[in-house]
Amino acid sequence: MAIRLFTVKVIMIAVLMLGASGTGAAEKIFLQALFKDKAIVVVDGARHVLKSGETSPEGIKLLATDTQEEKAEVEIDGKREVLRLGVVVAGFDQKGKGSVVLYPDHGGHFFADGSINGTSVRFMVDTGATVIAMSSVIAKRIGIDYIRNGSPGMASTPAGNVHTYNLSLNNVQVGGITLYNVQGSVIEGNHPRDALLGMSFLGQLDMKRDGEKMELFER
Repeated sequence: MAIRLFTVKVIMIAVLMLGASGTGAAEKIFLQALFKDKAIVVVDGARHVLKSGETSPEGIKLLATDTQEEKAEVEIDGKREVLRLGVVVAGFDQKGKGSVVLYPDHGGHFFADGSINGTSVRFMVDTGATVIAMSSVIAKRIGIDYIRNGSPGMASTPAGNVHTYNLSLNNVQVGGITLYNVQGSVIEGNHPRDALLGMSFLGQLDMKRDGEKMELFER
């Protein structure tokens, strides 16, 4: 698992790529640094220092910053987005189908912010995982009664055999994509730290790799 290093006050954040319904002419939004109630935002190469509540000339409004959680909340075309390190939030294409664009972190892993059953979750893209997998810690935070509603099983991990529970997730959202009745698995314990975005979700999408960029599209 990749190790991320942060300074006390300055956190390098994500590159935000927008689809056709994005912010006018803006194509790239890079949140360069994060402070208390202030952020440095680069929009298509133009650098802006925004305080909470201020809006860039391109229409990017900074709502709030959180240096403890290493995230910033912005508003784009009236839609709130949460930006985190290594995560790209996408807009929608002209056909109204959802899409998301991701870039790898320093360890080469792709992460995405999304939700399971309406609760915010941080995903790590894992094409080697058959289903969406999460720890029992994450499942309890979401409110999933996996023991009652799941089918028990066992899985082999580097730490040994662990109990698992297979079940159907009501809905899973990543960027502009939401899928329903997605197969998932809960692993007893606190690993994996981030939920694994496996093939029960990814297999229903079209995926494209262009250099380091990964794009996911609704079919």
